[in-house]
Amino acid sequence: MADVKELENWIAYAEEDLSAAKILLKSKKPFLSAACFHAQQCAEKYLKALLIFKDFDFPKSHDLVTSERSD
Repeated sequence: MADVKELENWIAYAEEDLSAAKILLKSKKPFLSAACFHAQQCAEKYLKALLIFKDFDFPKSHDLVTSERSD
């Protein structure tokens, strides 16, 4: 069963990033790069919330390079 508190936290984090992106776009001179960054972060956090909701176990890491990588 999904941890409801963790799910709510990820949704709140996503909403915060979405709000930041909207504010950055509404500026007199929009901050496009920063707005795109926050939009991407929003999507990532909503995806994490969905994975938690579906009880899907996923690695929690910022390391994009894994030992299983083969070139």
